[in-house]
Amino acid sequence: MAQASREERKKKVVDVLNQARAMELQAIYQYMNQHYNLDNMDYGDLAKNIKLIAIDEMRHAEAFAERIKELGGEPTSEMSGRVEKGQPVEKIYPSDSKAEEDAIDAYNQFLRVCMDNGDSITAKLFETIIDEEQKHLNYFDNVNDHLERLGGAYLAKIAGTPASTGPASKGFVIGGGE
Repeated sequence: MAQASREERKKKVVDVLNQARAMELQAIYQYMNQHYNLDNMDYGDLAKNIKLIAIDEMRHAEAFAERIKELGGEPTSEMSGRVEKGQPVEKIYPSDSKAEEDAIDAYNQFLRVCMDNGDSITAKLFETIIDEEQKHLNYFDNVNDHLERLGGAYLAKIAGTPASTGPASKGFVIGGGE
């Protein structure tokens, strides 16, 4: 059996990078929707942490896009699924835990595709992101455990906490990019 050409191997890596990017884009929208809803429910601490996780997912999506461009591909702008809106707080954390578990599983498979196609640089990128996704999973599992054991008492303790994640990024216009 003939070995795949370098271009064919590169295309396989770009394909898994785009699948991962689509998953990250879906997570960004999902987590930001949850952030807004938790903030509206006055669970500021939960809202703040989910926003920070969404920002991590933004970094992941950007890292995948940068690697795709390095390999000569076109980063996807499509999400891997739809955003679940209006979730009650008790449904958010089991749902997010499952999403993180699914991402870790997929990224481990994508890492193997990278290694099988001779791309250790992209494999290292997946390793780094898998570590971060595991931290997200641990957080979601921890909050879910508190919700299951303590219910309303846990939520009452969080009610009224600030949702602020600190000073906002200046962005392009305010940051002097223009």
